Amino acid sequence: GLLVASLVVALAYFALLDGWYLVRVPCAVLRARLLQPRVRDLLAEQRYAGRVLPSDLDLLLHMNNARYLREADVARVAHLARCGVLGALRALGARAVLAASCARYRRSLRLFEPFEVRTRLLGWDDRAFYVEARFVSLRDGFVCALLRSRQHVLGTSPERVVQHLCKRQVEAPELPEDLRHWVAYNEASSQLLRAESGLSDLVKDQ
Repeated sequence: GLLVASLVVALAYFALLDGWYLVRVPCAVLRARLLQPRVRDLLAEQRYAGRVLPSDLDLLLHMNNARYLREADVARVAHLARCGVLGALRALGARAVLAASCARYRRSLRLFEPFEVRTRLLGWDDRAFYVEARFVSLRDGFVCALLRSRQHVLGTSPERVVQHLCKRQVEAPELPEDLRHWVAYNEASSQLLRAESGLSDLVKDQ
């Protein structure tokens, strides 16, 4: 009876919830905090290893495009934990949420192909951190996909988070030109959506 109940609970967990994701993210954070050395350089690249599994494949037998976003999410959480950003957010009573992302797919990752997600913080502005994730094949070093994300900070500002970590005022690095174009696109899109909704330009996306 206990075995049957355990199987039913496990089945319900994976059927009704995104089970592996809810396991992997806490494990990635714990590994970053307890088993890996702290990264003091906020702009340093960090690497998260992966391999294409059968569950990652789509009908074309390469890694599904949605899986790149999932792997980048896990790598990003581990990155922010290891460099101290997650801890600083918690200490300040704040949090960060994904506000925008974009992806370029350059070459497919195939079954059992090993890869690394190379994550780095590109910079920040008055409302958000900007993070890049590169999917690099370990077979030949080719960058198979490039993802950029905007992590909107709620409850404080990125500047205060960085100041909390570094114990001093730190000037934000200049964002790459292509990233500035993407930021401008997102702002233009927000203005159009606010206009369609009859909202004032002073109303910001939540």
